[in-house]
Parts: sequence; C-alpha cells; structure tokens
Amino acid sequence: MLEPMGGIVRKSLVLLCGCGAVVGASLTAPAHAATAQASSVRWSSTAQLQRGAEAGTTVSGGTIRFGRATGTKRLGGRTYETARWTSPWASTGFAADELIPSWNARTPARSAVTVSVRVRTTAGRTGSWDTVARWAERDTTHKRRSGPAQSDDVARVVTDAVRANSGHRIASWQVRVTLLRPRGTATKPRVTSVGAVASASAKASRPTSATTMTRTVELPVRRYSQMLHRGQYRQYGGGGAAWCSPTATTMVLRSLGKGPTKAQYAWVRKGVKQRFVVHGARSTYDHRYRGAGNWSFNTAYAGTRGTDAFVTRLTSLRDAEAFVKAGIPLVVSIRFGRDALSGAPIRSTAGHLVVIRGFTASGAVIVNDPAASKASTVRRVYRRDQLERAWLRGSGGVAYVIRTSKPLPSLPGHTW
Repeated sequence: MLEPMGGIVRKSLVLLCGCGAVVGASLTAPAHAATAQASSVRWSSTAQLQRGAEAGTTVSGGTIRFGRATGTKRLGGRTYETARWTSPWASTGFAADELIPSWNARTPARSAVTVSVRVRTTAGRTGSWDTVARWAERDTTHKRRSGPAQSDDVARVVTDAVRANSGHRIASWQVRVTLLRPRGTATKPRVTSVGAVASASAKASRPTSATTMTRTVELPVRRYSQMLHRGQYRQYGGGGAAWCSPTATTMVLRSLGKGPTKAQYAWVRKGVKQRFVVHGARSTYDHRYRGAGNWSFNTAYAGTRGTDAFVTRLTSLRDAEAFVKAGIPLVVSIRFGRDALSGAPIRSTAGHLVVIRGFTASGAVIVNDPAASKASTVRRVYRRDQLERAWLRGSGGVAYVIRTSKPLPSLPGHTW
C-alpha cells in the first residue's frame, strides 16, 4: 500500500484514475472528513514576492528568477547550482491539520525546482524543512517526483500534502523554492506563483448546502474520456483507468485555448485518440507515486500552459458556485461508495476527478466526468447532495483552479 495522498489511500492495484480509485476493490480506506475551515495564501505579484527572503534569486515582473548561485547540489551524477526564495510565515488563522502547496514555474534546459515546506504548531514548535517535490516541466533530465514521508515529531509529507502528526496542529507555515540549473550555465528557471492551502477537518458531517443559484449557468468545457486510453503508455500510468486527473485538467486547458500544440505532442503515436491527453499524463506523472494524479503536479502543468493555476480546498458547493458565476470551472476530487452517485459512469471509487462546469437553477451540479466511455457521454448532471458528499468527504473539498484573465471570486479566509 502506498501512502495516502491528500486523505485518499493509494493502493498498488489496478487504478480507475490517477488519483487513487480502485477497480473491483472494496473501499476499505476511511473517507476524509469534510473540511471545516480552509485558508489559502499565495504569492504571485511582484509586491507579494518581494516580501520573501531571497538567497541568489531576484524578483521582478511578478517572477522569482535565478540571479546568482549560492550553493550546489548533486543530482543524477550532475552538479547543479542553486538559488532560493523563502516565503514569509503565513498564519492559518485556525488549528489546521493539513497543508497542500502548489506553484507555477518554468524550467528550461535541464533546470528544475525543489519545493519545501515547514510548519509551526499551535504550541509554538517549528518543524523541519520537508521536501514536497522535485519538479521539472520536462522529464528528459529530471524525473519529477513527490517527496518521501520525512516524518518528524510535528508533521509528515503524504505525497502532495503535509499532514500534522497526532497531537499537533498547524498554526503557520512557510514554503521555500530552490531553483536548480546545470553548473556553469546561464539557464534561468523561474517561478511565477507559490502558495498553499491549509485546512482543518470537520468533526461532524454537515447538511447539504443551500444553493445560491437563481438560474442555470453552464460554462463551455470540452469533453474527453480517459477510457479511450486503456492500456496506453504504461510508463505514464497505463492510460484509461489511471488518467482521470490529467484528462480533467486537459479539458479545462483546451477550453481556455491553452492546450499543448501539435508539435508538442508529436511524440505521441499517430492513431491515438486525444493525443493531447497523453501529453497531459506525461507532464503530470509523479515518478515516486507512479501515477498522474498528484494534485500539485496537475496545477503546475497547467501553469506551464500560460494559466494561473493552483490547488485549494473549498467548504461547500456554494464556494464552487462562486467560481462558476465568475466564469471559472473547477476540477474537483471525489470519492464515493457503491451506487452513491446516481448517473455516474462508475459504481464506486476510492478517488476520482471531475470538472464542475455549471449548476442548474435548483442547484444540481453539471460536470464533465472523464470516466465516461466516450466523449459524447462525458457531460453529466449530478444530485447536489450526492456530489457534495462525495467531494467534501472524499477529499476534503480539493479543487484545481485553472484560469487566465477571469478575476477570482472573493471567499472568506482565502488570499488568492
């Protein structure tokens, strides 16, 4: 059994999607408690990034850049020069039990970034710096991978999340990005945004939220099926059953006109349908976790396509309605038991991702579900109570936000 990712246990069995669903297996993993509170903090503007501590980096134009080398690191038999940027301490505003970082970066010519996090507990104890990811947009030199557990007395890394150990709660946190380039080169990796969402689990279930909708709103989102890729490109998870996350991410990207170009996915065999989805799977593949469902890697990939993308947690479908009203679809992580989501193309899942593209006037949820067998049946309308339960109890309300110029909605506790 692999470590859980963001509250969903990953199993070394045949997967329904890259986020942890198991075909033909009982749902033995406990559901994630719904999120009672969530707080996002991001640094993306020049003024925000200049609040961080620079060690060889420079900040201009809303970007952290490699200025001068302040250290070296050996990786894969090569020596890399390093420069670092460290965020200010960010307060959660409550006693949090989990933190999910995300970032947007570009890594030209064999460069890479390492993302690390440390937390301070409500008792005032500061944990160690833990590596969450070594990431690069291409896999020819660096095989992007999440960090190992690195459990200390305060917290541990669980694939794409930092989780407080028993008896501890998170009061504040820092994130650090280390830029790496081959020694002796002028290559300049860069970071355009970095941040995290902190959350606290609810102690009891909540009633279904009341809708804020007064009319049906449905956003134009392209429809793709992960199931068209069964058995393809096993080195990136095997297609079909393992690719819900990159398929959902690709739906949003191509709807924004930000998908990969034909030249960029020319390496995909001709005759393969939706070749751009294969590109997405390769570009999100986590070589430690051995899957394409790493939440932070999916938004990092979206960030390389000219979007602003990050992982957050929301506390109800009312929050999701605010995004849809703002013209921004959401990719959300869900989990549900046997026949608990009426009209779904699968009977149960230990982890799956769908795109929320709209709501009816009565509050039902309009989604693109990549588990459909063909593109023409990807669009579905799900019951509000069932989808909200599958989302909030399945992943604690995890959502990918992928946007271009649409302003983000204002939600309490979140500093976008």
